[in-house]
Amino acid sequence: MKLILRKWKLILLLVGAGLVCIYFFSLPKQLFKDPYSTVLEDRHGQLLSASIAPDGQWRFPEGDGVNPKFEKAITAVEDKRFWDHQGVDMRALARALRQNIQAGRIVSGGSTLTMQVIRLSRKNGSRNLFQKTIETILATRAELRYSKKEILSLFAAHAPFGGNVVGIEAACWRYFGRSSQELSWGEAALLAVLPNNPALIHLARNRDRLRGKRDRLLRKLFEGGEIDEVGYRLALSEPIPGKPQSLPRLATHLLDRASQEGLRQHIIRSSIDRELQSRAEQVLEDHYQHLKGNHIFNAAALIIDVKTGQALAYIGNSKSGSDHQEGVDIIRSPRSTGSILKPFLYAALLDEGKILPKTLLPDVPLLINGFAPKNFSKQYDGAVAADQALIRSLNVPTVHELREFRYEKFYDLLQNIGMMSLKEPADHYGLTLALGGAEGSLWDITGMYASGARTLVNYFERPGKNKYNKKDFHSPGYLIEHSDTDGDLEPSSFLSAASLWLTFETLKDLYRPGEETGWRHFNSSKAIAWKTGTSFGLRDGWAIGVNPSYAVGVWVGNADGEGRPGLTGTETAAPLLFDIFSLLPGHTWFQKPQSELYPIPVCSLSGQRASGHCEKIDTAMISLAGLSSAVCKFHQLVHLSEDGKFRVHSECEPMGQLKTVSWFVLPPVQEYYFKSKNLFYRSLPPYRRDCIDPSAVVSMDLIYPKPNSKVFLPVQLDGRPGSTMFEATHRNSSAVVYWHLDGQFLGSTRKTHQFSFAPVNGKHHLTLVDDSGETLQRPFIVISH
Repeated sequence: MKLILRKWKLILLLVGAGLVCIYFFSLPKQLFKDPYSTVLEDRHGQLLSASIAPDGQWRFPEGDGVNPKFEKAITAVEDKRFWDHQGVDMRALARALRQNIQAGRIVSGGSTLTMQVIRLSRKNGSRNLFQKTIETILATRAELRYSKKEILSLFAAHAPFGGNVVGIEAACWRYFGRSSQELSWGEAALLAVLPNNPALIHLARNRDRLRGKRDRLLRKLFEGGEIDEVGYRLALSEPIPGKPQSLPRLATHLLDRASQEGLRQHIIRSSIDRELQSRAEQVLEDHYQHLKGNHIFNAAALIIDVKTGQALAYIGNSKSGSDHQEGVDIIRSPRSTGSILKPFLYAALLDEGKILPKTLLPDVPLLINGFAPKNFSKQYDGAVAADQALIRSLNVPTVHELREFRYEKFYDLLQNIGMMSLKEPADHYGLTLALGGAEGSLWDITGMYASGARTLVNYFERPGKNKYNKKDFHSPGYLIEHSDTDGDLEPSSFLSAASLWLTFETLKDLYRPGEETGWRHFNSSKAIAWKTGTSFGLRDGWAIGVNPSYAVGVWVGNADGEGRPGLTGTETAAPLLFDIFSLLPGHTWFQKPQSELYPIPVCSLSGQRASGHCEKIDTAMISLAGLSSAVCKFHQLVHLSEDGKFRVHSECEPMGQLKTVSWFVLPPVQEYYFKSKNLFYRSLPPYRRDCIDPSAVVSMDLIYPKPNSKVFLPVQLDGRPGSTMFEATHRNSSAVVYWHLDGQFLGSTRKTHQFSFAPVNGKHHLTLVDDSGETLQRPFIVISH
């Protein structure tokens, strides 16, 4: 008998243990497996935009809590003893059983909020005794896992609120146009009566029934002391909402981006400022209405906080419709950069002392291995100061700068400071790298400008002598998170504070003698360093501006790459840039890095370090490397006759009669273009006929062809070979130049030195001799007829 009792005890123990295990594991680890909307919030938690869940429901992910007003309203109407029971309210079940027996049908369920959470999670429409029993058991288990606050949060996030609206957060935005944290008492009561009868929210009917249920709940809350009399009266006067509202549609391209980058079906707390985003979108929309008149249908804008590198506004495209690829996120799309990278080359050259701000650079026709860069205007200045070349966005001087710096080094610099779109090796881009030969995104390039500003700002904010952290150069972000900028301070960075300050100073001038568009003047009360860019074929217009607080990037064009007349950075993108900057608070200008800048005398004409021959001297602030830059090479001592009309030397003129003066002399080809635009320029006087100077300055140069050029001669319509125009320049406007081809005399020219002829295929030597005996030879190749 004892053995039998022991067996039964063991069996009961095992059965009990099994039941306990079944009970313990009866609740799924993840109670709800519903798909969610992807929700984008701004830095303050305000809704920017959202996408519908994959099952077609507006169901926001579970939040951190429930509005206290809704909490009181829902417990009052659904489960008044919610805070006291352990998942099951026996008194409510008994009452429901009695009411159902009296009515002969189910009129009350007696379910607690915990039981309703279980029913919602199981997606079971049946409400029979068996299902009720399961819900009861699971409800008690849920009470062991979740706190009361968590259970309320689960209910609020998954309760139906009419139509395809699930969860209180989606309901608040659909019916009231604001967050659940901003609910009034009337709104909280209205939502509390919906979950058990969500069809009431059909706003075309049931309005009186819905109001009646809401008002009865409000009276209950008033009588229970939850609302004072004033609040109660105000709540009763609140209207029932009209039709469901559309959710906000701000920063929609950022919503898509975040979804693609692994944040789908999450609440995304972004760094965007909702108010600024809204106002910037309106500014862009206003400009788009003007641009589309010229069949320019796409525009994008980005605002970055310099200190953090976080995006404050993200407008990926204009609202141009699907026909014009409105869905394309231009901010991330690689586009031809035009001239927008030139400031980084300028800063790098300053850093190495290869140029000073006013250094004269060649601006003459150029041919390098078949590459013939041209300025936007198709005109040339002969020679131009480096800072003016940057402001005017001249291409030819930029190519000279890039040859001096080397494109391989510039390629590495761009990658180091944040340009992620350089997928090909440096040789693929070559000397076009600074002229739009590479593609970049508005995201990367605006971030590069912001990083330069951040480096300069942080230079003054870090203690100690070593004031650089290379992590100041980093890509922008759009999430609220701490940037990893910790690291050892170094004595240098990719670009120095001195070069960055000098570059921003150059770009600060609002008056732009732009080669890209003509002369433009933008009005602004704010100090902004800004640069425009235009791609080949008038396909992309860029404008990027920066100050110590903000970096703003703008792109204008057509997403399909169609070019349009007038589609330039200055004409289309710069006006939008300045209107966006008008939305931002003002700020002081960058501090001057005095410890890295050195005042030195420079030649006012050449911009180089002054030599003893320079007549007019200016003072310039330069970087340390600039102290070892070249001394002025354009001022030379020349000997003139007493009347100053001719050059002479000691072999043809007595020493006592020589007049020695300093003369500003440009190379012949540069002089040819320079003097037509600079009336102050004086060409060297010619040598007197009785003077022959073996060391005379070169007076003659060929404009076309360049050394070892390949010349193409087309066949004319009548089948005869065509000809080409060869051109030379001479310092002496009255000089005679004699032309020879392969040793055969062709003819002579005076004043305008142009000669048209048709050489045969193959290699040739062109020889020019002037009437002073100076000789110039140039090889070239004719490759076709």
